[in-house]
Amino acid sequence: MISCKGRIIWTILVAMGTLLSVQAQDPIYSQFYHAPLQVNPALAGIGHAPRFTALYRNQWPLAGEAFASYATYSVSYDQYFEEYNSGLGLMILADDAGGGLIKSNKLSAFYSYNLRVKDDLYIKGGLEGSVLQTRIGWDQLTFGDQIDPINGPISPGGTPYPTNETRPDDDASVVFDAGTGIVLYSPAYYIGISIKHFNSPNTGIIGENTNAYDGLPLRFGIHGGMEISLGSPNAFIAPNFLFVKQGEFAQLNAGAYVGIHAVYAGLWYRHAQTNPDAVIASFGVKKGVFKIGYSFDYTVSSFGIVNGGSHEFGFIVDLKDVVKKKSVYNDCFQLFR
Repeated sequence: MISCKGRIIWTILVAMGTLLSVQAQDPIYSQFYHAPLQVNPALAGIGHAPRFTALYRNQWPLAGEAFASYATYSVSYDQYFEEYNSGLGLMILADDAGGGLIKSNKLSAFYSYNLRVKDDLYIKGGLEGSVLQTRIGWDQLTFGDQIDPINGPISPGGTPYPTNETRPDDDASVVFDAGTGIVLYSPAYYIGISIKHFNSPNTGIIGENTNAYDGLPLRFGIHGGMEISLGSPNAFIAPNFLFVKQGEFAQLNAGAYVGIHAVYAGLWYRHAQTNPDAVIASFGVKKGVFKIGYSFDYTVSSFGIVNGGSHEFGFIVDLKDVVKKKSVYNDCFQLFR
């Protein structure tokens, strides 16, 4: 259990960072193959028919009051329109960092265009435009002048000590955000590059010391993989990786996904920029138009002793069996469907 002193120090550190600006790193799903729009806008419309997804991630549920849990929710739709060689997508994503300390809501629209390079080699380019709202939980912050040397931040009567810090006129910001990406693919492999926040939107809420904040850090991503048949159209193994760098933070997910008819499973290793982070196991089933998946992140760093890992649930509705329409294009995207 984290001590009261530890909770105070953590809250102060978070408060100091939040006062200048709210600049959290993007949430990234362990089941990134269920959230292709979040990986790269060029992946909009990789299905053969309308596809709907819902994802929920609960990170560090046992970390305690000092860290609280981090929860991420999203719903999305995407579809490919073969007559226009184009894909469209929409996504709503909500991220609650620190039990309400920093909340983000994002509404995104995606467009992709598909081109044949030659034979079965294709290239897709994509654009993303978003409206991003970021809000801080001002009442959850603890400032230095609220901490009594004997009682800490809570008075003997059970109420927090007051602060002389000035509450902002508005505890939220709303900005436009933009991203782009490209994917090269064939029936055997794919490789993609994405750039998010290339307009570096200013999500700062308190206008002090704005020279120290250059906007939401650029997020650079590169991802790729292969699809190896196991003898039938619905049995395959897909080794893959996802590398993301945003500001001073970076992570690499590397592993493989195996699909055998109605059942699939996967195993990945995630490495942070300077230390090992987690081993990720996932499994799920497909039945008709429905696909349900679960993954668990087992933290291998020292922080794993107290954080309880991370749980993630995915629910997908793919209408390809209802629409009865199959693309003429040969690809290796069964992983994402």
